[in-house]
Amino acid sequence: MKRFNLEVVVGLFMLLGFACFVFMSVKLGDVNIFNDKTYTVNARFGSVAGLKQGATVDIAGVAVGKVANISLNHETYEAMVTMHIKPEVELQEDCIASIRTAGIIGDRYISILPGGSFDLIEDGGEIFETESAINFEELLSKYIFEN
Repeated sequence: MKRFNLEVVVGLFMLLGFACFVFMSVKLGDVNIFNDKTYTVNARFGSVAGLKQGATVDIAGVAVGKVANISLNHETYEAMVTMHIKPEVELQEDCIASIRTAGIIGDRYISILPGGSFDLIEDGGEIFETESAINFEELLSKYIFEN
């Protein structure tokens, strides 16, 4: 009987350890199994060089969302970026979305500068004021090869 109790305790301990492992893997892997509620905002950029799906969307250095999708508009040849924003964050219609770099050679992310309008962007709306990514290679080549 004692051996049976010991086996049950060890089994429960193993199940608890496995459940903790799965939970931490999902949370650290940033997988949305628990479907956090967000709303969708789109923005058009001339260039999104280096921006990747899953990049953060920041306001004042605080993460407020993620880049959900990056696609090409075949009519205007602009990059269309779809972002998922947390519902407690309200974006004004005149806000500005910029592609920035974390550090000198870090990852790209989208920084949003809030506007002053009273009108808010609804789910599925669009940010019209955007600043594209700065291409450092292009700037460097202009500086070096300038006559």
